[in-house]
Amino acid sequence: MNIEAVFGEFPILKSDRFVLKKIEDHHLDDVFDIYSNDKVFAYCGIIPKHKKETVKNMIGHFERDYQKKARIKWGIFANDQPDRLLGIIEAFDFQQKVSMVTVGYFLAEAHWGKGIATEAVKILLHFLFTEVNVNRVQAEVMPPNEPSKRVLLKNGFVKEGTLRQAALWSGKGIVDLEIFGMLKEEYGR
Repeated sequence: MNIEAVFGEFPILKSDRFVLKKIEDHHLDDVFDIYSNDKVFAYCGIIPKHKKETVKNMIGHFERDYQKKARIKWGIFANDQPDRLLGIIEAFDFQQKVSMVTVGYFLAEAHWGKGIATEAVKILLHFLFTEVNVNRVQAEVMPPNEPSKRVLLKNGFVKEGTLRQAALWSGKGIVDLEIFGMLKEEYGR
């Protein structure tokens, strides 16, 4: 795994429609729009934030986590509106010994159902498999989160099973998680 491809310099990832890039302080209003919406985190282990100051501090935490080489969060932006944050996609839990990483994503509610998450995951998979050279990418999804499962299946992930009562998620308690995975040898089939 080429961890420096992720943490050497913040990677900017692009497709014809979208760019995944660093979230900055001037994106505060859009980040707040996402994090203050209870519906966005209905199936996530994240508690919505209803104070703008709290969300402003979180943007600093994104940078801190990146500098610690623990997690990277990209903002999802449309090429035709390069400063309007549509959502966030992240890679975390880099396990170098087995060359594995976990991904997650969430969009502002106004952008649900438009194929944005599907394409953002596609962009991220290309980067992780071709530049970071990971062997396995996985995602954990709460069983009722059908839209997220569709995003993963459209991108070629395989549902590997359900971990019953396996995680303690903030605001949700102990939850079941469905595990979706993709191996490098399966990428692009």
